[in-house]
Amino acid sequence: MNTEPERKFGVVVVGVGRAGSVRMRDLRNPHPSSAFLNLIGFVSRRELGSIDGVQQISLEDALSSQEVEVAYICSESSSHEDYIRQFLNAGKHVLVEYPMTLSLAAAQELWELAEQKGKVLHEEHVELLMEEFAFLKKEVVGKDLLKGSLLFTAGPLEEERFGFPAFSGISRLTWLVSLFGELSLVSATLEERKEDQYMKMTVCLETEKKSPLSWIEEKGPGLKRNRYLSFHFKSGSLENVPNVGVNKNIFLKDQNIFVQKLLGQFSEKELAAEKKRILHCLGLAEEIQKHCCSRK
Repeated sequence: MNTEPERKFGVVVVGVGRAGSVRMRDLRNPHPSSAFLNLIGFVSRRELGSIDGVQQISLEDALSSQEVEVAYICSESSSHEDYIRQFLNAGKHVLVEYPMTLSLAAAQELWELAEQKGKVLHEEHVELLMEEFAFLKKEVVGKDLLKGSLLFTAGPLEEERFGFPAFSGISRLTWLVSLFGELSLVSATLEERKEDQYMKMTVCLETEKKSPLSWIEEKGPGLKRNRYLSFHFKSGSLENVPNVGVNKNIFLKDQNIFVQKLLGQFSEKELAAEKKRILHCLGLAEEIQKHCCSRK
């Protein structure tokens, strides 16, 4: 990125929860990618007026303003599809936190819309920018997987707001696909005790070489946010990730990628590979949801 940008893209942040707040902080701090962006305001359903001197603006004003060229969608997952469609139709570039949609068809339609409008549609995947993932990527390269498992535990999450567990947990699925290539679904089950706010989704997948991978999402009161993994290779095993350091500025690293896309610095091949992976993961998530719901 050039140190002196020729122009700045006006940005509005939609949703000011955890991710939206971090996005606003990064936009306001002096970083190489932030030099290409100008934070104009934020959109929220709550009446907040302003946050640290940044003004709240209405959705209508954000959509119609010539000054706003980029929207960061940081709202609940269930609202992503509608916001993306509105901003793309208004001729804005879009950065959206994962998952971009809660169905494969919607994602395909929105990507087609972005291409028609000549706009960047970028789905954030900060999990691929984590130190743990960089460590795993180095560890698995060139190794033949025999079998593997990934268990994620956390507190309860509202499905109405964040989608079915295969969608709200799509970052774990993205890890597996990014490490081992495209996967196919063997089976999926969902155990739920709604009165206890407990759920456990168990998914059996296999690689193109028919190696089995299990993915489990378990959420409920008292469960700590943790990731447990076990990968067995012909040449040895990997049980969990050692402490590989703090994940610094992963949202900022994602913003750097987005700005590179705005500036046309990504090749068509890179963009096509990323889109293929994202749609593959969304398609798997949808297949898992259908599988679980048909067994109820």
